[in-house]
This record gives sequence, C-alpha cells and structure tokens, in this order.
Amino acid sequence: MRVLVLGASGLIGSAVCAKLSEGGTEVIRVIRPGLSRAGSIGDVVELDLTRAVGPEDWLPHLSGVAAVVNCAGTLQDGPGEDTSGVHVRGPSALFQACEQAGVRRVIHFSAMGVEKEQPSSFSRTKLEGDKALMARDLDWVILRPSVVLGPGAFGASALFRGLAALPFLPLMPNTGRLQVVRLEDVVRTVEIFISPTAPARLILEVAGPEALSFEDVVSAYRRWFGWPAARSVSIPAPLASLIYKLGDLAGSLGWRPPTRSTAQKEITRGAVGDIRTWVEKTQIQPIALSEALARTPVSVQERWFANLYLLKPVIFVVLSLFWIGTGAISLTSGYDIGVDLMQRAGARLLAGPSVVAGALADIVIGVAIAIRRTSRIGLYGAAVLSLFYAIAGTILLPELWNEPLGPLLKIWPILVLHFAALAILEER
Repeated sequence: MRVLVLGASGLIGSAVCAKLSEGGTEVIRVIRPGLSRAGSIGDVVELDLTRAVGPEDWLPHLSGVAAVVNCAGTLQDGPGEDTSGVHVRGPSALFQACEQAGVRRVIHFSAMGVEKEQPSSFSRTKLEGDKALMARDLDWVILRPSVVLGPGAFGASALFRGLAALPFLPLMPNTGRLQVVRLEDVVRTVEIFISPTAPARLILEVAGPEALSFEDVVSAYRRWFGWPAARSVSIPAPLASLIYKLGDLAGSLGWRPPTRSTAQKEITRGAVGDIRTWVEKTQIQPIALSEALARTPVSVQERWFANLYLLKPVIFVVLSLFWIGTGAISLTSGYDIGVDLMQRAGARLLAGPSVVAGALADIVIGVAIAIRRTSRIGLYGAAVLSLFYAIAGTILLPELWNEPLGPLLKIWPILVLHFAALAILEER
C-alpha cells in the first residue's frame, strides 16, 4: 500500500510517516523545499503547496497511491508562510487530482472549533479547506484535533516545555481551555481510517478526556520534569499585546514563534470539543495528560530542551544586536577610538576606511543573524570575523591581550556562544 503524506516534516506528519512505515506501508513524504531530509525513509517529494495549485502538479505523485494524508498546516501569513495557499489552494488542487486519479481515501487534518468561529486567517482557511474536500466525490475523513502533544517538540508542545522550565509561570489574558490530545492517539486514528474499508465522510473532533487551563498544562509538564510548582504571574494586557507583536516581528524575519497575533486570537476560543463520535468509531480511550506523561520517563534531553527553549530567542536577539551595535558605535561615538587603534597598528591612511569597513561588516553580520533564512550564514560569518579580529589583533596589537577589559580575551566566549547558537538553530 502506497500512501502520500503532506506535511511530513511536522509533528503529526513525521509521526504518521514513522508509524505507517513501521507497519509496512510505502510512504511518500511531501515536504517544503529546503527542509532537511534527515531520517527520511522511502520517497521524498519537495513541493511548495502554495505553488502546486493545479491538479497537474499533483497527478505525477499519485501513481499507485491508495490514500492521501494531509497533515500540512501553517499558523500565520508571513515570509514563506501562506495560510490560503497551504490550507486551501494547494489542497484543493490535490483533492481534484485525487478524484481524477481514482485515489478515493483522503485523511485531512483541520483544527478543532473552526466550524464555530474563525477569528483569524488560520481558522478561516482551515474551514475553507474542509469545505473543498467535502465537495469532492471522495472517501474523506476530516480530523479536527485539539492541541497535540507528543515526544516531538513543535509549536505549542515546545512552548509548554519551555514555560515549564521557568521558576514562575506567565499567564496570558483571555486563554481558553484545552483538551490536549496525545500524538499517539492521533497517529492511531490515521492508522484506522487509512484502510479502504474504514468508515468515510466523517468529521471527527480528536481530543483528550479533560478540559485544562493553560496553567494546568504547563504545571503537568513541570511535575513531569520533577521540578517544584512555579508561582503564576498574570501578564497585563498591554504587555501581552507587546509580546504578540514582537512575535509578529520575529515572524516577519522568517522565524516561527508560537506567540504571534494568530495565537492571541485563536487561544481565546480554546480547543475543546465532543469526542464521543471519535471514541465510538475508533475505540480509542484517551487518557489524562498527567497519566500520559507518567508513562514516559523524563530524560535529560527533555530537561535540556526545556531550559534552552526560551533562551534561544534571547541568544539570537543578543547576538544580532551585539554585532549591529558594535558596527553602529564604530561609525559614531567610537569612530575616533577605532581610527586611533588602526593608526597604532600602522594602517596610516587606511585607518579610517578600515574602521568603516569593519563596522559595515559587523552590521551585515548582525542583520544576517536576525533573519532566519540567512542566520546560519551570519553565525558562520561572525565566527570567521571573530577569529580574524583575534589573529589580526595578536599580530598588530599584541598589547591588547594585557588590556584590563580584555578585548581579545572576550572574543573566545563570544565565539563559543555563536557555536551554541548554531547547535540550536534548527527547529525541526
């Protein structure tokens, strides 16, 4: 049996691919161009859903396919993200292609509550994608999960872990309740409905057995880590709004923080639903979050991730501002000091141009680190430039090693921080 899985690099998609492959199913993984293929078994297709908007874009990949599982999704519009393209235009073309190719079985992931209200482009386009599938003559099953939590750390799953590492718990205003569901139960649901003899034309809400507050979920993770209870702190609405706007700013630079304005709109609605039909059709008995966590021993890797999660944006912001700031200082208040250093090094007429060139290089590196697409290049560039400064300073001005503030000594911890940033750069 051949199955085409969209969004194969995400939390749900990667787990579905692994489980189906384990059972002997031949899986064709569809991922966004440029994503890592590490750990992929079988065929991998790089396809941009926002551009695959015609049946002809999908038909070559449907040969011999018995079923399609659409796990693709994106939270908010921005660089490299298009909710309408990922949730509506691309999938609509795929559904039409399935109809033409005779691929009857389609499992489609939506989101809980989208039929009730659509406060953002995320939920609005998710609902449009659902309607596009329901209009087709296919054996479709639409799954509307609540917040999915599993061993992999993506989106909300990662955020809960990161917040659990704080000695205090910041609570955003107007957060709805959540029936978080285990990734294992979601994957098992796909396994059941991938069969050609399984029931079809169903919309199922997939969720856990309890409606929890945001605080309850984070507290459950903190207990799992073995850490004492954290004190809850309510975030004032203006500060919360600023945090979401900063998340949008990071999104405009290509990063994907879970704290963006779409999350602000969607979290107010919460994610609770009626799971009785899902339980009846699958015989899956979801368990409480605390019990699910207790079944998985916590590892040192989990604790490392939790502690590093919220440090990661701080590291990248600090490094970016460090390089941009040093360049700006060299061009303004520190220009004369820089020229004097270059004169001492024997630069003579090139002293001024050397200071300007170094300052511009610093600024370019800082901007590159800030932009997700160029961040890796910026970090390597920073490492190379730091080593150049250390070597050049040693040759031309060796007395800098004896300066009280240690300008050359400080290069080494800065260099190590860049390597740490490279180590935690990837998000999936």
